[in-house]
Amino acid sequence: MLRNTLKEKMAKGPVFGMTLYSNFPPLVECLGYYGFDFAFIDAEHCPWEVTALREAVLAARFAGVSPLVRVTRPDMIEIRKALEMGAEGVIIPHVRTKEDAELCVRAGKLPPKGRRGFDMTVRSARYGVGVDNLAYIQHSLETEMIIPMAEDFEFTDNLDEILSVEGLDAINFGPADYSMSTNSPTFYDMEGQSTDQVLQQIVRKAAPRGIGIMAPALPPTLENARALIDKGVNMLIMGSDMFHMQNALGQIAGNVIEKLR
Repeated sequence: MLRNTLKEKMAKGPVFGMTLYSNFPPLVECLGYYGFDFAFIDAEHCPWEVTALREAVLAARFAGVSPLVRVTRPDMIEIRKALEMGAEGVIIPHVRTKEDAELCVRAGKLPPKGRRGFDMTVRSARYGVGVDNLAYIQHSLETEMIIPMAEDFEFTDNLDEILSVEGLDAINFGPADYSMSTNSPTFYDMEGQSTDQVLQQIVRKAAPRGIGIMAPALPPTLENARALIDKGVNMLIMGSDMFHMQNALGQIAGNVIEKLR
Protein backbone atom coordinates (compact mmCIF):
# COMPACT_ATOMS: atom_id res chain seq x y z
CA MET A 1 0.00 0.00 0.00
CA LEU A 2 1.03 3.62 -0.36
CA ARG A 3 3.25 5.06 2.35
CA ASN A 4 1.15 7.75 4.04
CA THR A 5 3.25 9.73 6.49
CA LEU A 6 1.53 13.06 7.13
CA LYS A 7 -0.48 12.08 10.21
CA GLU A 8 2.62 10.45 11.65
CA LYS A 9 4.62 13.66 11.15
CA MET A 10 1.84 15.80 12.59
CA ALA A 11 1.95 13.77 15.79
CA LYS A 12 5.54 15.00 16.25
CA GLY A 13 5.18 18.66 15.27
CA PRO A 14 4.02 21.12 12.60
CA VAL A 15 4.17 20.20 8.92
CA PHE A 16 4.86 22.50 5.98
CA GLY A 17 3.54 22.58 2.44
CA MET A 18 2.83 24.78 -0.53
CA THR A 19 -0.12 25.36 -2.84
CA LEU A 20 0.42 24.40 -6.47
CA TYR A 21 -1.63 26.28 -9.04
CA SER A 22 0.44 25.64 -12.15
CA ASN A 23 -0.04 22.40 -14.06
CA PHE A 24 3.63 21.52 -13.69
CA PRO A 25 4.31 18.26 -11.83
CA PRO A 26 8.12 18.84 -11.61
CA LEU A 27 7.36 21.55 -9.04
CA VAL A 28 5.56 18.92 -6.97
CA GLU A 29 8.69 16.80 -7.06
CA CYS A 30 10.86 19.75 -6.04
CA LEU A 31 8.80 20.20 -2.88
CA GLY A 32 9.77 16.69 -1.87
CA TYR A 33 13.44 17.21 -2.70
CA TYR A 34 13.49 20.39 -0.59
CA GLY A 35 11.97 18.62 2.39
CA PHE A 36 8.41 19.97 2.34
CA ASP A 37 5.86 17.69 3.99
CA PHE A 38 2.83 18.15 1.73
CA ALA A 39 1.87 19.41 -1.70
CA PHE A 40 -1.46 21.26 -1.79
CA ILE A 41 -2.55 20.46 -5.36
CA ASP A 42 -5.35 22.81 -6.34
CA ALA A 43 -8.05 21.49 -8.68
CA GLU A 44 -10.60 24.09 -7.59
CA HIS A 45 -9.17 27.30 -9.07
CA CYS A 46 -6.98 25.71 -11.74
CA PRO A 47 -7.66 23.98 -15.07
CA TRP A 48 -6.71 20.67 -13.48
CA GLU A 49 -9.71 18.38 -13.42
CA VAL A 50 -9.71 15.90 -10.55
CA THR A 51 -9.40 13.03 -13.02
CA ALA A 52 -6.35 14.65 -14.68
CA LEU A 53 -4.21 14.86 -11.55
CA ARG A 54 -2.50 11.54 -12.04
CA GLU A 55 0.94 12.90 -12.94
CA ALA A 56 0.96 15.42 -10.08
CA VAL A 57 0.03 12.74 -7.54
CA LEU A 58 2.62 10.38 -9.01
CA ALA A 59 5.25 13.14 -8.84
CA ALA A 60 4.47 13.65 -5.16
CA ARG A 61 4.68 9.95 -4.44
CA PHE A 62 7.96 9.67 -6.37
CA ALA A 63 9.57 12.49 -4.38
CA GLY A 64 8.16 11.47 -0.98
CA VAL A 65 5.93 14.49 -0.36
CA SER A 66 2.33 13.90 0.75
CA PRO A 67 -0.17 14.82 -2.01
CA LEU A 68 -3.26 16.68 -0.78
CA VAL A 69 -5.81 17.43 -3.52
CA ARG A 70 -8.29 20.27 -3.28
CA VAL A 71 -11.40 19.18 -5.17
CA THR A 72 -14.02 21.59 -6.49
CA ARG A 73 -16.82 20.96 -3.98
CA PRO A 74 -18.23 18.46 -1.48
CA ASP A 75 -18.91 15.62 -3.91
CA MET A 76 -19.02 11.85 -3.47
CA ILE A 77 -17.28 11.02 -6.75
CA GLU A 78 -14.62 13.75 -6.78
CA ILE A 79 -13.48 12.97 -3.25
CA ARG A 80 -13.36 9.22 -3.87
CA LYS A 81 -11.47 9.56 -7.17
CA ALA A 82 -8.82 11.83 -5.65
CA LEU A 83 -8.11 9.34 -2.87
CA GLU A 84 -8.18 6.31 -5.15
CA MET A 85 -5.64 7.88 -7.52
CA GLY A 86 -3.25 8.17 -4.60
CA ALA A 87 -3.94 11.44 -2.78
CA GLU A 88 -3.07 11.17 0.89
CA GLY A 89 -5.80 13.64 1.73
CA VAL A 90 -8.60 15.66 0.19
CA ILE A 91 -9.23 19.35 0.87
CA ILE A 92 -12.87 20.30 0.29
CA PRO A 93 -13.83 23.95 -0.30
CA HIS A 94 -16.91 25.80 0.91
CA VAL A 95 -18.10 23.41 3.57
CA ARG A 96 -20.82 25.37 5.32
CA THR A 97 -22.98 22.96 7.29
CA LYS A 98 -22.90 19.76 9.29
CA GLU A 99 -24.52 18.04 6.32
CA ASP A 100 -21.67 19.19 4.06
CA ALA A 101 -19.12 17.83 6.52
CA GLU A 102 -20.98 14.53 6.78
CA LEU A 103 -20.93 14.22 2.99
CA CYS A 104 -17.16 14.75 2.99
CA VAL A 105 -16.64 11.93 5.46
CA ARG A 106 -19.17 9.69 3.76
CA ALA A 107 -17.38 10.16 0.43
CA GLY A 108 -13.83 9.82 1.72
CA LYS A 109 -14.00 7.14 4.38
CA LEU A 110 -14.57 3.48 3.64
CA PRO A 111 -17.13 1.59 5.74
CA PRO A 112 -17.70 1.42 8.63
CA LYS A 113 -16.76 5.11 9.01
CA GLY A 114 -18.17 6.22 5.67
CA ARG A 115 -19.77 5.04 2.44
CA ARG A 116 -16.90 5.37 -0.02
CA GLY A 117 -17.20 2.84 -2.79
CA PHE A 118 -14.82 -0.10 -2.46
CA ASP A 119 -12.51 -1.13 -5.29
CA MET A 120 -9.06 -2.71 -5.16
CA THR A 121 -8.13 -1.97 -8.78
CA VAL A 122 -6.95 1.53 -7.87
CA ARG A 123 -3.54 3.06 -7.11
CA SER A 124 -4.27 3.60 -3.41
CA ALA A 125 -4.68 -0.20 -3.10
CA ARG A 126 -1.71 -1.00 -5.39
CA TYR A 127 -4.34 -2.32 -7.79
CA GLY A 128 -4.87 -5.22 -5.43
CA VAL A 129 -1.41 -6.69 -6.01
CA GLY A 130 -0.26 -8.34 -2.80
CA VAL A 131 -2.68 -6.30 -0.70
CA ASP A 132 -5.26 -7.78 1.64
CA ASN A 133 -8.73 -6.23 1.36
CA LEU A 134 -9.23 -5.66 5.07
CA ALA A 135 -5.68 -4.38 5.54
CA TYR A 136 -6.26 -1.83 2.77
CA ILE A 137 -9.47 -0.62 4.40
CA GLN A 138 -7.77 -0.23 7.78
CA HIS A 139 -4.77 1.55 6.25
CA SER A 140 -7.06 3.99 4.43
CA LEU A 141 -9.09 4.73 7.53
CA GLU A 142 -6.00 5.32 9.66
CA THR A 143 -3.85 7.40 7.30
CA GLU A 144 -5.93 9.24 4.66
CA MET A 145 -7.16 12.72 5.56
CA ILE A 146 -10.48 14.53 5.13
CA ILE A 147 -9.88 18.30 5.36
CA PRO A 148 -12.89 20.62 4.95
CA MET A 149 -12.25 24.32 4.41
CA ALA A 150 -13.49 27.01 6.76
CA GLU A 151 -13.83 29.83 4.25
CA ASP A 152 -17.41 30.98 4.75
CA PHE A 153 -19.08 32.66 7.73
CA GLU A 154 -21.57 29.78 7.78
CA PHE A 155 -18.75 27.43 8.83
CA THR A 156 -18.20 29.27 12.10
CA ASP A 157 -21.94 29.82 12.53
CA ASN A 158 -22.23 26.02 12.52
CA LEU A 159 -18.80 25.28 14.02
CA ASP A 160 -19.90 23.11 16.94
CA GLU A 161 -22.17 21.01 14.74
CA ILE A 162 -19.49 20.59 12.07
CA LEU A 163 -16.84 19.57 14.59
CA SER A 164 -19.20 16.97 16.02
CA VAL A 165 -18.90 15.01 12.76
CA GLU A 166 -16.64 11.99 13.28
CA GLY A 167 -13.93 11.51 10.67
CA LEU A 168 -12.63 15.04 10.11
CA ASP A 169 -8.84 15.01 10.23
CA ALA A 170 -8.04 18.72 9.85
CA ILE A 171 -9.63 22.09 9.09
CA ASN A 172 -8.15 24.40 6.46
CA PHE A 173 -8.85 28.02 7.33
CA GLY A 174 -9.05 30.31 4.29
CA PRO A 175 -8.88 33.92 5.56
CA ALA A 176 -9.29 35.57 2.15
CA ASP A 177 -12.57 33.90 1.21
CA TYR A 178 -13.76 34.06 4.82
CA SER A 179 -13.34 37.83 4.96
CA MET A 180 -14.97 38.14 1.55
CA SER A 181 -17.98 36.16 2.79
CA THR A 182 -18.51 38.74 5.54
CA ASN A 183 -18.22 41.67 3.09
CA SER A 184 -15.15 42.95 4.94
CA PRO A 185 -12.27 41.80 2.75
CA THR A 186 -8.88 41.69 4.47
CA PHE A 187 -7.65 38.89 2.22
CA TYR A 188 -4.62 37.07 3.71
CA ASP A 189 -3.75 39.72 6.27
CA MET A 190 -4.85 38.36 9.65
CA GLU A 191 -2.83 40.71 11.86
CA GLY A 192 -5.34 42.47 14.11
CA GLN A 193 -8.22 41.40 11.88
CA SER A 194 -11.45 39.57 12.66
CA THR A 195 -10.13 36.59 10.71
CA ASP A 196 -7.44 36.13 13.37
CA GLN A 197 -10.18 35.84 15.99
CA VAL A 198 -11.98 33.28 13.82
CA LEU A 199 -8.81 31.23 13.44
CA GLN A 200 -8.28 31.23 17.19
CA GLN A 201 -11.90 30.16 17.72
CA ILE A 202 -11.43 27.21 15.34
CA VAL A 203 -8.17 26.21 17.05
CA ARG A 204 -9.75 26.45 20.48
CA LYS A 205 -12.58 24.09 19.56
CA ALA A 206 -10.92 21.75 17.04
CA ALA A 207 -7.49 21.09 18.55
CA PRO A 208 -8.81 19.35 21.70
CA ARG A 209 -10.61 16.91 19.40
CA GLY A 210 -7.32 15.98 17.73
CA ILE A 211 -8.27 17.82 14.54
CA GLY A 212 -5.36 19.48 12.74
CA ILE A 213 -5.40 23.16 11.78
CA MET A 214 -4.16 24.33 8.38
CA ALA A 215 -3.61 28.00 7.52
CA PRO A 216 -1.52 30.11 5.14
CA ALA A 217 1.65 31.89 6.25
CA LEU A 218 1.68 34.88 3.90
CA PRO A 219 4.19 36.14 3.29
CA PRO A 220 5.92 32.85 4.19
CA THR A 221 8.41 34.30 6.63
CA LEU A 222 9.90 32.73 9.73
CA GLU A 223 8.08 35.33 11.85
CA ASN A 224 4.68 34.59 10.31
CA ALA A 225 5.19 30.83 10.54
CA ARG A 226 6.15 31.02 14.20
CA ALA A 227 3.16 33.23 14.96
CA LEU A 228 0.80 30.66 13.41
CA ILE A 229 2.41 27.79 15.28
CA ASP A 230 2.08 29.73 18.54
CA LYS A 231 -1.65 30.08 17.78
CA GLY A 232 -2.02 26.32 17.37
CA VAL A 233 -1.71 25.91 13.60
CA ASN A 234 0.14 22.68 12.79
CA MET A 235 -0.24 22.55 8.98
CA LEU A 236 1.38 25.61 7.42
CA ILE A 237 0.93 26.63 3.79
CA MET A 238 4.12 28.44 2.81
CA GLY A 239 2.80 30.39 -0.15
CA SER A 240 2.25 29.00 -3.64
CA ASP A 241 4.26 28.24 -6.75
CA MET A 242 2.81 31.29 -8.51
CA PHE A 243 3.55 33.55 -5.52
CA HIS A 244 7.20 32.53 -5.41
CA MET A 245 7.64 32.55 -9.19
CA GLN A 246 6.17 36.05 -9.47
CA ASN A 247 8.43 37.32 -6.68
CA ALA A 248 11.48 35.83 -8.38
CA LEU A 249 10.51 37.27 -11.76
CA GLY A 250 9.87 40.67 -10.18
CA GLN A 251 13.32 40.67 -8.60
CA ILE A 252 15.00 39.77 -11.88
CA ALA A 253 13.03 42.41 -13.74
CA GLY A 254 13.66 45.13 -11.16
CA ASN A 255 17.21 44.33 -10.12
CA VAL A 256 18.66 43.31 -13.49
CA ILE A 257 16.58 43.95 -16.59
CA GLU A 258 15.40 47.47 -15.77
CA LYS A 259 18.93 48.52 -14.78
CA LEU A 260 20.39 47.25 -18.04
CA ARG A 261 17.87 48.86 -20.36
